[in-house]
Amino acid sequence: MPISDTSTSSAKSIRRAASELVRTESLTSPRFVGRRQSLIEDARKEREAAAAAAAAAAESSEASEPIVFEEEDGKAMLNLFFTLRIATSPALSRALKVFETFEAKIHHLETRPNRKSSGNVADLDYLVRCEVHLSDVNTLIGSLKRTAEDVRTTKEVKFHWFPKKISELDRCHHLVTKFDPDLDQDHPGFTDPIYRQRRKMIGDIAFRHKQGDPIPRVEYTEEEIATCEHLEAFRLLERHCGYSPDNIPQLQDVSLFLRERTGFQLRPVAGLLSARDFLASLAFRVFQCTQYIRHASSPMHSPEPDCVHELLGHVPMLADKTFAQFSQNIGLASLGASEEDIEKLSTLYWFTVEFGLCKQGGRVKAYGAGLLSSYGELVHSLSDEAERREFDPEAAAVQPYQDQTYQPVYFVSESFTDAKEKLRTYVAGIKRPFSVRFDPYTESIEVLDDPLKIRAGLETVKDELKTLTDALNGLA
Repeated sequence: MPISDTSTSSAKSIRRAASELVRTESLTSPRFVGRRQSLIEDARKEREAAAAAAAAAAESSEASEPIVFEEEDGKAMLNLFFTLRIATSPALSRALKVFETFEAKIHHLETRPNRKSSGNVADLDYLVRCEVHLSDVNTLIGSLKRTAEDVRTTKEVKFHWFPKKISELDRCHHLVTKFDPDLDQDHPGFTDPIYRQRRKMIGDIAFRHKQGDPIPRVEYTEEEIATCEHLEAFRLLERHCGYSPDNIPQLQDVSLFLRERTGFQLRPVAGLLSARDFLASLAFRVFQCTQYIRHASSPMHSPEPDCVHELLGHVPMLADKTFAQFSQNIGLASLGASEEDIEKLSTLYWFTVEFGLCKQGGRVKAYGAGLLSSYGELVHSLSDEAERREFDPEAAAVQPYQDQTYQPVYFVSESFTDAKEKLRTYVAGIKRPFSVRFDPYTESIEVLDDPLKIRAGLETVKDELKTLTDALNGLA
């Protein structure tokens, strides 16, 4: 097992947010003149007029169709941009009336001078993030277009749900039944009813598990212990977690060990998890780990991940801080990503975390868990029979692979640090309407989708950089 390069990189300069909020128009509406109608009547007429305007606009241009930022429980979250002319008074009051009419809840409002304005004309561009009933999206935008100019939404920003709190990992339980021993006739345990019953019993532990609960212990049988191979290199795991030829470590003990080393923790899973749910867990530094053992008839190979693969392949690498960060970066990049990007990220995971190679001291060594837990494929990957290519995330993300036999192609990084930097560049190109940041104190995901949140994050980074700078000065 290679020792990854953990040398500290020099701190990069932090860009400060450049835009500043400017004063908006007074929110005070002008004095009402004339007969006051009821609010219900106002809303009804406004909705009818707006519906007609929106329908007409939809027929003339596809661009009028609004883009929903997020949908949940009949509500839509929109990012709206528009321009208000100062000469059109009272422009702001009329615009706000539109949001009031449709009972839209404004979450964020930001203004800045319009770049197209000339001379002393201080026209303003507005960004409004609001929540509105899904059925009212079209009519709200149609009404706003009658009051403001250049009304538009962001580009395609609809995204898949993802957990934002570590407790929400309880909802990430979508299993892939491809290798289920109850369904897959090619599974070594398909014709063994005792093994299938044992798998169900251990699987039920995972189904009942809630985030934060201790992982129940499993009393492994003599046959299961004999099936689990042992490598003597893992001295720390032997000392702290019970790795030995006559014992299978308990996930709870291993989880506590990892948490002290790198902040990662284990969570029991009943089988092969969907790529989206598995990667989302990595974002929280949670590794979904099987607790069952492969069938005794096939001790050197398993068609699905089992705890032999997890404990001998993944856990030793997750105990390395650089590798742990690499794994979390893949997970963070997956949150809210499209199905196409999830497929590419899971393929990258396959060719790095599962079957990755890297150079160390001029020699090619393995760091992928699929190699470290399979002696046969480890020898194959370093032989003349395998094709080894330089690691390029763009190429690796679309490289076909299969899981029934040894890989024909492997990707080699110049170093593990090189792999991490290339991955960081790749994930920066994934299109999402936001960025995400993991808060280790609350074990939650912060969605960075407005300048205020980003400024707060920058303050945290500045405090950390100040601490490191003081430490360096103290050593001088």
